[in-house]
Amino acid sequence: MNLDLSKRANDFLQQLPPKQFKQVVSAIFSLLNNPKPFDTKLLAGYDKLYRKDIGEFRIIYRYFQETEKVFIVLVGKRNDDEVYKLLRRLI
Repeated sequence: MNLDLSKRANDFLQQLPPKQFKQVVSAIFSLLNNPKPFDTKLLAGYDKLYRKDIGEFRIIYRYFQETEKVFIVLVGKRNDDEVYKLLRRLI
């Protein structure tokens, strides 16, 4: 299974304090073993995008089954309005 981070997701992760960085990165790597855990949701209105919440953060990602790849589109604060505004601009 492969993992790919968008530049925006990578930049966001680099700015996190160590404790939150560890939590979010652990959750991202867990998606490699199980790309559709029970606590993820398919986003309505977006083609095959999922969300996973980790504490106060949200990961928006796409799983490509045919290539066994998880692409992290966006990582941000769980404030739904901001995360989805960014997502609309990206897609």
